[in-house]
Amino acid sequence: MNREDYEQIAEWLKERRVGEVECLVADMGGIARGKILPANKFLSGVRGGTLRLPESIFGQMVTGADAETEMLTYQAPDMQLVPDFDTLRIVPWYNDATAQVICGCYKQNGEVISYSPRAVLQRVLALYEDKGWRPVVAPELEFFLAAKNLDPDYPLQPPAGKNGRPQSGRQAYGIDAVNEFDPLFEDVYAFCEAQEIGIDSLIHEEGVAQVEMNFNHGDPLALADQTFMFKRTVRQSALRHDIYATFMAKPYEQEPGSAMHIHQSVVDSRGKSLFASKNGKDTRLFLAHIAGLQKYLPAAMPMIAPFVNSYRRLVRFLSAPINTHWGHENRTVGLRVPVSDAKNRRVENRVPGADANPYLAIAASLACGYLGMVENLTPTRAMEGNAYESSRYQLPRHILDAVVRFRASSDLKEVLGEEFVSLFSDVKASEHDAYQQVISPWERQHLLLNV
Repeated sequence: MNREDYEQIAEWLKERRVGEVECLVADMGGIARGKILPANKFLSGVRGGTLRLPESIFGQMVTGADAETEMLTYQAPDMQLVPDFDTLRIVPWYNDATAQVICGCYKQNGEVISYSPRAVLQRVLALYEDKGWRPVVAPELEFFLAAKNLDPDYPLQPPAGKNGRPQSGRQAYGIDAVNEFDPLFEDVYAFCEAQEIGIDSLIHEEGVAQVEMNFNHGDPLALADQTFMFKRTVRQSALRHDIYATFMAKPYEQEPGSAMHIHQSVVDSRGKSLFASKNGKDTRLFLAHIAGLQKYLPAAMPMIAPFVNSYRRLVRFLSAPINTHWGHENRTVGLRVPVSDAKNRRVENRVPGADANPYLAIAASLACGYLGMVENLTPTRAMEGNAYESSRYQLPRHILDAVVRFRASSDLKEVLGEEFVSLFSDVKASEHDAYQQVISPWERQHLLLNV
């Protein structure tokens, strides 16, 4: 960092009387890890290149334990954190002035940590840039609200809103239903504005106490950063109102799950859409992009459905796809093409869950589309009927199946990086092993005295 930039950052912190700075890194699960430093210590670390964190965080499971992998050792060296000052923001929910900044991760020799999730997305974006293409994305993120649950053995319950009663039925698109939690969402909007998170519309989704918030379209890395911060923001906002907000893919039994739908398009260096001709017809590149999603999404599933619970969402007739069919204005397919003019032609990837790491979900979706474009693939015919009735182009049904496909995909290894595919697969397999040690209530209820 040159002296002028350093002085600008120092002045920014001084003007806002920042006492501490949070250096954030998204691990494989999208969990915010890092360190909190006094502002003066942060500045000296930036200047001296001494902001460090163990590289082993990328081998941590969602449980916090270390995965079984040969990629990292328990004595993994420290990596250097390099703040991306485009992401420097005030954390709005603290009483004392605190800043946050998302960091890139580098080895001590200056080489990028290729398997850090943010670097994986940057790798995919560089492939587009080499072709003169620029992807544009807009995530839609669903989540549930829940009453506080201190015992994980007990099912979640919907929280009470302003009227004092928990929701007892589905209220899709209900205005009054979402207004029950106005104070919470006022905090969310205020906190997002303070962090320059570009959220757009708010709706009540299909499930009980389920909400969807949409982002303004833009640069994929910026949107991944915003989604990463947004998840934390929503959880913190909910806790201020003594309830939970969860991005778990399937938190409630008998309710739909929560998705992270990703609208994606590609423009050229001048900003002209590559997905539609002047007269509004779908271009060859657009169809190839869809074909790439159809072909490669099943192998990329660990990145967009990363946990055991993720696959509970992907069931028939509950607003989630079970295959990679595509169609126009068809919400039973995995890949929906909304009605749009030529400038806004896009495909909506409806497969990713809200539980996915946003960097990896966006990277996976764009990687699959990229492979379709460079391989000039041809998609199936657009689905005009009910895609739930089709048995073709099925997605994996559980995480182990997904990991096996992921490890075996040489094309995804080339695009995403072989080191990342290996380490991420090890983390996912280790999480499944940890899950297998848990005996569920279903097993106790039906097996304990019957078998």
